[in-house]
Amino acid sequence: MNTVRIKSHDGVPVEFLEGEPKQGGMKDVFFSPDGKQVVAFFRDRLDPAGRDRIAAIVGPYRERIFNQQGGDYWKDIFCWPSGIVEFQNRTGIVVPAYARHFFFEYGSKNGDFLHIKGKEKLGKWFTSASNRNKYLDPREKGTWLSYLRLCILMSRGVKRLHAAGLAHSDLSYNNVLVDPAGGHVSIIDIDGLVVPGKYPPDVVGTPDFIAPEVMATLHLSKNDPARKLPSIATDRHALAVLLYMYLLCRHPLRGSKVNDLDAMRDESLTMGERALFIEHPTDRSNRLRLDQVRPSDLPWADTAKLPYTITGPLLAPLFLEAFTSGLTDPSKRPSADTWERELVKTIDLVQPCANPTCELKWYVFDNTTKPVCPFCGTAYAGKLPVLNLYWSRKAGTWQPEGHRVMVYSGQSLFAWHSSRNVFPSERLTPEQRKRVGYFQFHQGSWYLVNEALPGLKELDSGGSQRPIPIGTHVELKDNQRLLLSPEEGGRLVSVQMAGG
Repeated sequence: MNTVRIKSHDGVPVEFLEGEPKQGGMKDVFFSPDGKQVVAFFRDRLDPAGRDRIAAIVGPYRERIFNQQGGDYWKDIFCWPSGIVEFQNRTGIVVPAYARHFFFEYGSKNGDFLHIKGKEKLGKWFTSASNRNKYLDPREKGTWLSYLRLCILMSRGVKRLHAAGLAHSDLSYNNVLVDPAGGHVSIIDIDGLVVPGKYPPDVVGTPDFIAPEVMATLHLSKNDPARKLPSIATDRHALAVLLYMYLLCRHPLRGSKVNDLDAMRDESLTMGERALFIEHPTDRSNRLRLDQVRPSDLPWADTAKLPYTITGPLLAPLFLEAFTSGLTDPSKRPSADTWERELVKTIDLVQPCANPTCELKWYVFDNTTKPVCPFCGTAYAGKLPVLNLYWSRKAGTWQPEGHRVMVYSGQSLFAWHSSRNVFPSERLTPEQRKRVGYFQFHQGSWYLVNEALPGLKELDSGGSQRPIPIGTHVELKDNQRLLLSPEEGGRLVSVQMAGG
């Protein structure tokens, strides 16, 4: 196989192997000899606007994201083009090859009868209940906690694009690679990014993820001012659909309601002007009928057994907003930044399921009722410390923050728990990523072990303070108050013992 040696527009040497290309939707892909990058040639000739778009994405927009403090973080989140090449009258882009963990290691069940071993982990394998139930090797699936973490990374990546004034335009399970077992995400097909008002979209999106206003106006000319095109607002719809599908393995709008006997017209209405949340609180006409779903789609298709509310008190309102008022009013759709923040807080609400055979292994602890794992029905047994976080607007006064931490044995405490001034994002320093304490259940009691909280103190009702030095521990008790940090922005926790 011959090695072709050329140079990119900015003079960087580029090599790729000739041969039968791997074909994508719009490009032919050739690998470099070392397998670390690919050259993807567009099959159709780019018009001037398309060439300008690629130049902007590879040039100033790439610089803006990667050549800043903390820019290396985004190399794992985005598969971003690094150069432009010309060869035999064709334009191509140089892109990093997908990391090894984005390829199936074990393949499908029963001897990989689907032959997916070594194939890319496209998100549709993990968002379909049938695929997850019938085909995937258990070692590829991950846990419900790992899906929450994947959702954080997806939201964070989309947030970064939007902050740069960019829209992906085609967010879908085809354009987000995931590794649930390892906790990795990569947003791909970056070359189609939309710059509102400057670079229009090449595509309207992928079915399942196209916003209702785009679907409802597809019949109009692109030049018609009433025609809605992909934008940051439509990305927000696609992101909400992605998150819902990863956490609940069903589509939020594909229920049992038939809007037209003509299949194409029905699709247009169901996903467009008549889009209706399958879990709408008052209009039940699009509920999934269990007599119409495949057994392999259960239990996920049973919205009574696994309603969207199992995602917890922080995410459930966002899903409701995205798929009710947000369907017709794009301004009501939660932003990627909002999703990221509430997902991070939801991580603090999860508990490991006590059932060792539970497939999902984690769930959001609901302290308003008797806590039960929604996936296997195992009830939580015993007492559980719930840490209610407080912050101080002025010295001597504390107010609730609406943020809780559910404790489990071995769980870690971090700087973003002890201080309001730290948020777990791409901007964390190496020091801020270190654990500052952990919780342990020992001989019937719960303890917090102080590893790196110099100001940790226990406060009594009289206002006196008892220091808990680094290297020591404190037993957790009902109604106890612990000052995690005395510095500005430092938090106080009030301990509540839940359970029996």
